[in-house]
Amino acid sequence: MSTRGTMTPMTMSDGASIGVYHVQPRGERRGGLVLIQEIFGVTEHIKEQADRFADQGYEVLAPAVYDREAPGFEASYSAEDRQKAIKVARELHPFALSVTDTQTCIDTLKPRGPVYITGYCYGGSVVWAAACRCTGLAAASGYYGSLIPGMVAETPKCPTILHFGKQDASIPLEGVAKVQAAHPEVTVYLYDAGHGFNSDRRENYHAESEKLAFERTLALFQSAP
Repeated sequence: MSTRGTMTPMTMSDGASIGVYHVQPRGERRGGLVLIQEIFGVTEHIKEQADRFADQGYEVLAPAVYDREAPGFEASYSAEDRQKAIKVARELHPFALSVTDTQTCIDTLKPRGPVYITGYCYGGSVVWAAACRCTGLAAASGYYGSLIPGMVAETPKCPTILHFGKQDASIPLEGVAKVQAAHPEVTVYLYDAGHGFNSDRRENYHAESEKLAFERTLALFQSAP
């Protein structure tokens, strides 16, 4: 599947220039969307997800948040590449920088209308942090962010929904329950699936859950102010 957006250099708040996948909406513009990558980088899959939201009327920015430490980083789902991705995410790239890059993308989109956010895996954790720390978001939808249970002391500033898989070995259900208990205002959806169920490249891909989560995300965005 070919993608229709472009990787465009964008200057972040610290002066660094990173690549951002930018795709314009089809039809009537519903708003802007910041889409945060999996731990594997801004891959073809992430670009396809951005295009998919653009087809629904959103102007999408998907920042390559690892570009300072690993320019152009794209990993496969192989065990070897997974370890490379984990090293970048956990040892080389500061998580807080992903949140400030997200704010830059929000600020870029904001003059043209409401801004929403979604993200997967690593990006799901960034979505939660951005919903709590960033300004200018209308709504947030985060997919299986493993760091979210460790950030329950923070509270989203905008309507937020979360998606988790019941068979996700990397995010125990006790952690999900912790989020639910701390934030009754956040709708947490559980799916009969594992980690990464949204990606058709992954062994845990679950088409029914992926379709339902996408519909719920669109419904949230369309209902938010």
